[in-house]
Amino acid sequence: MTNSYLHIHPEVQQALKDQKPVVALESTIISHGMPYPRNVQTALEVEKVIRDGGAIPSTIAILDGKLCVGLNADQLEKLGKSGHEVWKVSLRDMPYVLSQNLMGATTVAATMRIASMAGIRVFVTGGIGGVHRGAEDSMDISADLTEMAHTSVAVVSAGVKSILDIGRTLEYLETLGIPVVTYGQDAFPSFYSSRSGFKTPLRLDSASDIASMMKAKWEIGLDGSVLVANPVPSEFEVTPEEIEKHILKALDDANRLGIRGKEVTPFLLKTIAENTGGESLDANIALVKNNAVLGTAISVAFSTW
Repeated sequence: MTNSYLHIHPEVQQALKDQKPVVALESTIISHGMPYPRNVQTALEVEKVIRDGGAIPSTIAILDGKLCVGLNADQLEKLGKSGHEVWKVSLRDMPYVLSQNLMGATTVAATMRIASMAGIRVFVTGGIGGVHRGAEDSMDISADLTEMAHTSVAVVSAGVKSILDIGRTLEYLETLGIPVVTYGQDAFPSFYSSRSGFKTPLRLDSASDIASMMKAKWEIGLDGSVLVANPVPSEFEVTPEEIEKHILKALDDANRLGIRGKEVTPFLLKTIAENTGGESLDANIALVKNNAVLGTAISVAFSTW
């Protein structure tokens, strides 16, 4: 059934029609995750990584009252330049942003839903949202997790963002029945770091094995995502001990300034990048590209089943 709100870029549409591999990308990382112009440069470089790997990139955003699946260079530039003027859009925000013709950058949850509507099965991001520290009081749990329980799109990330409560997030993922598989190691990664102090629930060592698991999950009728955790390259990682110091300071700053809700994560990432002299930003960019390599290989393998 045709959806009047869905606009699929012709190149992406043709690839889906021909059953060629397509990889979805979020847009929040462009508008809220990095400073301009490095955000746009990174977005273009990540799309090139995907093309070089044999798939078609499809960055997703909300523009001109449409759920746009696949953006051109001018649209990426507009998102990057507009920065925090762009709405950070999760599921609850989608109807409002669409109906008001606002410019929206999609989070993991919103990107997954739109990718699924278009028929895309693999989505690459930096790190997923999860259970926030102190959630036992604030009840701050990302919609990324509940969306992953329902939407059958594999998410390739560098694990759970280290600013979150990783242990509780892993427990909640188990409760929701979401397979969590780490690529190539037994330790579960934590975004900036290749380790988190937690053992991964599952481990697979090849893209084809991950694609095979996705096929098995969905063909037996188990809806929902597969979370693929891909460790940041070792030469770019920040040790858990070092990043934790900066996280605690950034959390203290957020509490002092009264920052709440969906503004917390962008504030923490920006503050940590400033306090690490850009080291965390370099790690962020490296891990997104690394995830694009793996996500593309998974998409290519899955397209052959």
